[in-house]
Amino acid sequence: MNHKSNLLNPISKGGITVKNRVAMAPMTRSRAIGNLPNKLIATYYEQRNNAGLIISEGNAPSPNGIGYARTPGIYSDEQIEAWKNVTKETKQNDTLFFTQLMHVGRVGHHANMVSGATLLAPSAINANVDMWTDSQAMQKTELPKEMTNNEIEQTIHEFVTASQNAIKSGFDGVEIHGANGYLIEQFLNNKTNIRTDAYGGTLENRAKFLLTLVEKVGNAIGFDKVGVRLSPYNQFNSMPLYDDIADMYSYLAIGLNKLNIAYLHIIDYAALGSEEGKKLLKDIRTQFSNLLIRNGGYNKERAEHLIDSHEADMISFGSAYIANPDLVNRIENNAEWARPDSNTFYTADAVGFTDYPLAQISS
Repeated sequence: MNHKSNLLNPISKGGITVKNRVAMAPMTRSRAIGNLPNKLIATYYEQRNNAGLIISEGNAPSPNGIGYARTPGIYSDEQIEAWKNVTKETKQNDTLFFTQLMHVGRVGHHANMVSGATLLAPSAINANVDMWTDSQAMQKTELPKEMTNNEIEQTIHEFVTASQNAIKSGFDGVEIHGANGYLIEQFLNNKTNIRTDAYGGTLENRAKFLLTLVEKVGNAIGFDKVGVRLSPYNQFNSMPLYDDIADMYSYLAIGLNKLNIAYLHIIDYAALGSEEGKKLLKDIRTQFSNLLIRNGGYNKERAEHLIDSHEADMISFGSAYIANPDLVNRIENNAEWARPDSNTFYTADAVGFTDYPLAQISS
């Protein structure tokens, strides 16, 4: 007889209640033709509403925030209406549905951007990474414009408006994307942020953009509707390591805890690569008292161990949810997990998106 997995237990913490400890991680899937969600995207999330929490793919808070091909936004009336159809389909199974607000900062190319949009970053330093564009194939990212103080304030305002748009669209809340080398993490890192004003230099100044943004978003929609995603020691998108990483993320955990946001979502695999990083993850667990979600390519056994040992409250699954729309059912029945086809992660149609089969489980 199977013992019931601890991943299936509900939890109430941080002002939110989820039916199980399984979250679907936010993943760019490049199906949003014209930067609009569509019926295909609605089907994709509805298929996966067995999760306690679904965090949508990154949603740009403004045209300046779009860097990749076929990614959605949540800044226009048309986008708000289109997302309403997605949330209506997805929330029919007591699943909490948050949308991730993602501004790429310097990680972009004009061929993927809306006409009139500007590639912005804390400092004019090119990420110099390869990026697919539908019109020009593979290109290198371009040199961003260093943000003025007015542009920083405007960007924060865009996040606030986008969060209000998300609630109008039927989402239960928003996750602020502070990970993976995008705009917010570019502010945190003193190798990508070489400003000499109030948003650069000291650790506190570099953290100011994120903490100010989160405070204003929380004041607008309620802090129990706000999560934040971070990736300490991450080097994705050409992010260099820097001296005060551990101090920075402890400072953020304490600051976000004071703001009483619903959850903190940590991508942990880079931190697990060093003793300093492992200590940081333990420190964050004590510094942040609301819902803590960990992400890092977990399988069922490792995820259960993290819950058992109280190192996390929930585990988010990325690629596992791509290939296993019925992931919770597979966990419950000890069924094998299918492997995703990485060749279809960022293509434009249903193949490798909504056509993964359900497990055949005998009663």
